Amino acid sequence: MRKFDTKVQHLQYKVLREVARFAWDGTLLENLLKIPEIIVPGKVPTMRCCVYKEKAILEERIKIVMGGDKQNPNVIEVIDIACDECPSAGYVVTESCRGCLAHRCEDVCKRGAITFDANHVAHIDKSKCVECGQCAKVCPYSAIINRKRPCQKACKIKAISINEDNAAFIDNDKCTGCGACVYQCPFGAIMDKSYILDAIELIRNSDNNKNYKVYAVVAPSISSQFTYAKLGQVIKGLKELGFYTVIEAALGADMVAQAESKELAEKGFLTSSCCPAFVSYVKSAFPDLVKHISHNLSPMATLAKYIKETDKDAKVIFIGPCTAKKAEAQRDDVKPYVDVVLTFEELQALYDSKDIDITTLEEDVLDNASYFGRIFARSGGLSDAVAQALKEQNIEFDLKAVACDGIEECRVALLKKSKNLLDANFIEGMACVGGCIGGAGCLTHGEKNKAEVDKYGREALEKTISDAISVLK
Repeated sequence: MRKFDTKVQHLQYKVLREVARFAWDGTLLENLLKIPEIIVPGKVPTMRCCVYKEKAILEERIKIVMGGDKQNPNVIEVIDIACDECPSAGYVVTESCRGCLAHRCEDVCKRGAITFDANHVAHIDKSKCVECGQCAKVCPYSAIINRKRPCQKACKIKAISINEDNAAFIDNDKCTGCGACVYQCPFGAIMDKSYILDAIELIRNSDNNKNYKVYAVVAPSISSQFTYAKLGQVIKGLKELGFYTVIEAALGADMVAQAESKELAEKGFLTSSCCPAFVSYVKSAFPDLVKHISHNLSPMATLAKYIKETDKDAKVIFIGPCTAKKAEAQRDDVKPYVDVVLTFEELQALYDSKDIDITTLEEDVLDNASYFGRIFARSGGLSDAVAQALKEQNIEFDLKAVACDGIEECRVALLKKSKNLLDANFIEGMACVGGCIGGAGCLTHGEKNKAEVDKYGREALEKTISDAISVLK
C-alpha cells in the first residue's frame, strides 16, 4: 500500500509518526532518544555512510518535527549535516572539453577565471568566477555546464544559495515558504517545521476538559490524497482522532469568491490573496503591486474567522497540502483565527500514531461547499469561481483573468503588469505548479490529482456559490 511519492517523504513521515505516538500519552521527552533507534535499529546504516551519522541527522529531524529553531522565523529549515552529498554548484568544465585552439571561453571571461592545463583543457577558478554563464554560451562543444543542486532548481525565485560549508542557505527575505525545495531535495536535508505537537495538545486537552471544540478545516485537495482509502473514511478518521467536526475549506473559498468578485468589480484590477506563497512573492519582488492584492483573507482564514465568531471557544486546525500556510497562520491578521496548520503528510502520521486504519472505517460525508469552491485546489479554479460569483450576483464586469500555474508564470504576469503590458484585470497566483494539488505537503503529486479534484467538485454541481454560503447567514 503506497502512501507517498518518495522514500524521503516516507522517512520524514516515520519521524512524525513516532514523535506523535509518544506525544499522545505524554511521554515524549523521556522517549526522545528511543526514536532514532526505532527508525534505524541496530548498527547497519540504511541511508548514510554510517549509522552514527544517520542517527545524528534523525535527531535534527526530530527537532524540526518538534517546532524547529525558534529563532528562525522561516517555516523551512536546512539540516546542515544532511546537506553534504550534492556536488558543488555553479559552472563546471565537463569531459566534453576538447582542448580546442579557439579558447572562446577564455576570451569572453572578463574575470580571468578560465585557465588551461598542459593538454589545453579548460578549468574554472571558482574564486574568480561570478557565474555569468558567458563561457557556457560560447563553447562550441557545450562542454561547460551550470550544475545546480535540486533545491536550487526547485526554487524559482533564487532564494537558495550555497554557504561556505557547502550546505544550502535560504534567504528568508526572498523565501515564500512554498516548500518546493523540501519536496525536491533527494536527501531530505530541507524540511518544513511541524506543529504536530501543538495539534495533539489541543486535541488531548479538548478530550480532557471539554471546554472547547477542535474543528478540522480540510483543503479541497484532500480529495486527491489518501488514494488507498475513500474520502469519507478520511473524514471519519479525523473524528476518530478527536476532532469535533470537519468542515471544507472550500466553503471558505466560496465566501472568498463572492467577496473577491465584488472587490474586483469595484477596483477594476486585482491579484488573488488565496495563495500565501504568491502573496509573499508579490511583497518581496513586486512591492509596487502590493496595493493590488485582494484585501480578502484566504479561504482558510476566512472560514476559520467565521467559525470563531460563531463559536467563541473553538480551536481551528487547518489540514492541507501547503507549507506556506504554516507561515500564513503566524501573520497578525490570521493568527487569531487559525491555531495550527498541518499537512497531509502530518495527518497520515497522526492516523498511524494512534493505529487508526482508515480503510476499516465507515464513511462520513463533507457537504459544505459548491463545485466552484472545491476547484480552488487546482490552477484556474479560482478564476472560474470569480467568474461564477460575478454571474450569480448580477455584477456587470468584463473579467479578463490570467491563471498563473506556478511561480514562474506568476513572475511573468506580475512583470507585465508592472510595465503596463498585461492584457488582464485579474491575476490568479498559484506558487505551486498545478495549484494546491502540487503543494509540498501532499502525499502524492501528479496530473491525476487534478482529475480527482474535478471529480470531487462535480459531486457538488447542484449547489451554487450562493447556496453554499446561504447557510452562514
